[in-house]
Amino acid sequence: MQKFTTLRGVAAPLPMRNVDTDMIIPKQFLKTIKRTGLGKHLFEEMRYEVDGKEKPDFVLNQPAYRKAAILVAGENFGCGSSREHAPWAIMDFGIRCVIATSFADIFYNNCFKNGILPIKLPQSEVDKLMDDAQRGANSIVAIDLEKQEITGPDGGRIHFEIDAFRKHCLLNGLDDIGLTMQKASAIDSFEARKKLEQPWL
Repeated sequence: MQKFTTLRGVAAPLPMRNVDTDMIIPKQFLKTIKRTGLGKHLFEEMRYEVDGKEKPDFVLNQPAYRKAAILVAGENFGCGSSREHAPWAIMDFGIRCVIATSFADIFYNNCFKNGILPIKLPQSEVDKLMDDAQRGANSIVAIDLEKQEITGPDGGRIHFEIDAFRKHCLLNGLDDIGLTMQKASAIDSFEARKKLEQPWL
């Protein structure tokens, strides 16, 4: 998994509550087991007309936000069905951090397992960042995971909380497989011992 240490980029505003996983990546794109290629379908129904043409009013279709690295969203982001394709699509688009007042639990957990930093903040601070994000190409936000600090376009700083273990995993690029592989020598020793003790298995 790609490490997350610091991030600096354009923040896109999405002031919508209860954005569910079907809005993030519609069900017809769940057939793949690959983590790549889903970015073009992120927010498919909000980004495109039925004929495939872009909706110019949608934030990620606007020139200033086409390469957004951060998304500032409304409360209860990622609710709905528990599809891991949602963080896959967000990551593949190029967004590494989502900021909101609250997240659905499964989506929140899936973000950490896929190298995305979901940050929970009080409404007043999300409102400030949402306002900053509406500056277009000037909405440059910096995030320092080690310091647990967000720096806005005007230099203002916001501290955020994060579970220590999840922080460790993001900083070191460790997903569930990576964590398991850290115990590879102990697993090998166990298997070798079992072969001697129970060779019939």
